[in-house]
Amino acid sequence: MKIPSRLLAAFAAVVLVRSAGAAADPVRVSVAAADVDRLVVTASMLLPSSASPRSQLRDAAGRIYPLQVEANGSARFVIPRQRAGESIGLTLVDGSSGADQVAVARSASDLGINVAGQGVLAYQMDRDQLPRADIDVRYKRAAYLHPVRSPSGAVVTGNFPANHPHHHGIWSSWSKVQFQGRATNFWETVEQKGNTEFVGLERSWSGAVHGGFVARQQMIDLTGGKSTAAVNETWEVTVLAVEGVAPAARVFDLVITQAAAAADPVVFPKYHYGGTSFRGRDEWNGKDNLVVLTSEGATTRDTANMSRVRWVYFGGAVEGGGTAGLAMLSHPDNLHAPQPIRVHPEMPYVCFAPVQLGDIRLEPGRPYVARYRYVVTDGAPDRARIEAYWNGYARPAAVTVDAR
Repeated sequence: MKIPSRLLAAFAAVVLVRSAGAAADPVRVSVAAADVDRLVVTASMLLPSSASPRSQLRDAAGRIYPLQVEANGSARFVIPRQRAGESIGLTLVDGSSGADQVAVARSASDLGINVAGQGVLAYQMDRDQLPRADIDVRYKRAAYLHPVRSPSGAVVTGNFPANHPHHHGIWSSWSKVQFQGRATNFWETVEQKGNTEFVGLERSWSGAVHGGFVARQQMIDLTGGKSTAAVNETWEVTVLAVEGVAPAARVFDLVITQAAAAADPVVFPKYHYGGTSFRGRDEWNGKDNLVVLTSEGATTRDTANMSRVRWVYFGGAVEGGGTAGLAMLSHPDNLHAPQPIRVHPEMPYVCFAPVQLGDIRLEPGRPYVARYRYVVTDGAPDRARIEAYWNGYARPAAVTVDAR
């Protein structure tokens, strides 16, 4: 029986449509549920070879999640919020190549990072740039973060404060140090026993999802009659583009790697402070001018000091009559986690101090690694929200890609 030509044409059209549909089957991406609320969950997936370099993810409600393709072919994205028990289904779609949300720009003295055109932080590289003429030159130092800003633009860090000029925004250092049989000090630089110097930038990058830099630093011993590199230090700072979180937040990660720079080990003896530190605004000086909150519920300097915490918040009044602050989240893989903290009784200073629990030794070839996330917000702190931020940091997303 002869099949009419119009039926043959219709059949061919159906085959073509089905074939085209099969070739264009969307890539499905699933983010597994967790048993806790999470804020700002970073996730990675292997991008299919057929995907466009401009690919994005879209959820069932039409919300777009930008992707940033890494050098190894993986793609990174951020889930602003994931409620306990909620799994998230996403579809890979073609997008547009817009401007980088996180932009890094270098000047003569610092490296600044913006999100959507607004300043988030700066990394100081020039030790000769002093903010005031009355600062003793023995306090000169680089290799720290300042200013760090809230979403409203308020500065939450202090730098070269009059009562402790060796405090600098977010910085790392050790006060009690043994090196080559001598006692040195990389913290109180005025003693001229040691210092921390900026060595160079390994790389910096901008992107739709994150931007940042990797910097090399050295802790220098001055007690042996010459300047000797004792510790090689690397800072990796990653600022995330966070959208869809209310109230707004600035979020960035800091990974510090410290290694012995010589054949001799470096020992940080047990002490009540030393490690990764934060200095707040001058207006937060005094017992009654600082808001303190920890993961364990401490709300005063005294109850927070020497306690072991997963996170700690510092904040207070800022210009314009508002409030702002910064939460420091410690990664569960850190040494002695949950790490103890040192909270100064009057100054707006706090540090994660694992040396409270015993000596730390940097043996050649065995570096010390510390990981922290910082969440900067305006307004009063919310314990449940900060806990959700910690969950988003400490419990990364489990991602499944179905590219059938």
